[in-house]
Amino acid sequence: MKIGIPRALLYYYYHPLWKTFFEHLGCEVITSGKTTKDLIDKGIKASVPEICVPIKILNGHALELLESGVDYMFIPRMMSIRKGEFFCPKFMGLPDMVRYSLPGAKGKVLFPKISSLTDDISDEELYLDLAEALGVSHKQIKEALKEGRKVWKEFRDISKEGYTALEAINYVETGEKPEIETKDYIVTIGLMGYVYDIYDEFVSMGIVDRLREMGVRVLTFEMMDEDMLDRELDNMKKRLFWTFSNKLLAAGYRFLKDEIIDGIIHVTAFGCGPDSLIGKLMEIDSVEYGKPFMTIRVDEHTGENHLQTRIEAFIDMIYRKKVKALKEA
Repeated sequence: MKIGIPRALLYYYYHPLWKTFFEHLGCEVITSGKTTKDLIDKGIKASVPEICVPIKILNGHALELLESGVDYMFIPRMMSIRKGEFFCPKFMGLPDMVRYSLPGAKGKVLFPKISSLTDDISDEELYLDLAEALGVSHKQIKEALKEGRKVWKEFRDISKEGYTALEAINYVETGEKPEIETKDYIVTIGLMGYVYDIYDEFVSMGIVDRLREMGVRVLTFEMMDEDMLDRELDNMKKRLFWTFSNKLLAAGYRFLKDEIIDGIIHVTAFGCGPDSLIGKLMEIDSVEYGKPFMTIRVDEHTGENHLQTRIEAFIDMIYRKKVKALKEA
């Protein structure tokens, strides 16, 4: 049986778990290819205009998987991974949107309801409804999830060593651990953004690699410890409704306070409601902390030259200021 997993949205956070799970059930996992202009165009045609670009991209990847002849696509209904917090409503309704808006998708979507108290979503109770469609027992579901949990935790551990999500995924799948340069960086940037915005190389135009090529050290929220991020929000009278938005905001506050962080770049998709709030909070607080902050808002029309010019100007400003301060010290 062929199970398709779209290379979009939470692929960049949970793919090691889901891929291992299905493979241990004897399924062949088909992952859609990298995002391309043609794929985005197909996703746009299948989407309502008002929806954000990450969902349009998901639709494009889903169409690619349907065309490849998979038996099922795995598009879980992501509800919550923390008590009292939730995912964006688009995530909650995603399986329904795909099933009823994409041609040929109805009856081909596996969509367990994911509601957990932690980031670890490998509880067998969440996936038991898949047993009948996959032709497996509840015991097999439990054993496959046990293996998936091991791989996912390894993925998270390697991320916290300073590797990007893409590097960590590649490591748990191939065993190839990339070398992190140990040179002394003059500039360190805190990069804020959901994993599907930062690591979809077509959307962000490879922003992490671009920064590294400029000799910049890059830190992101998934490289940080969850408990530490939680503590960053302890002083908030009311946390945000959305868990991953809280992760980003907590990372942003950490970046503002951390002296090794020279500046912050927030990558956000046009039309993202939660990000509009995060961006404004960071904009206000960055002035108070006196730390450079820049927002890069991307959509399906964003030009590469525009992105490159803004990044180079931002990094050059920080570099010149820091070199000058080092000379005067």
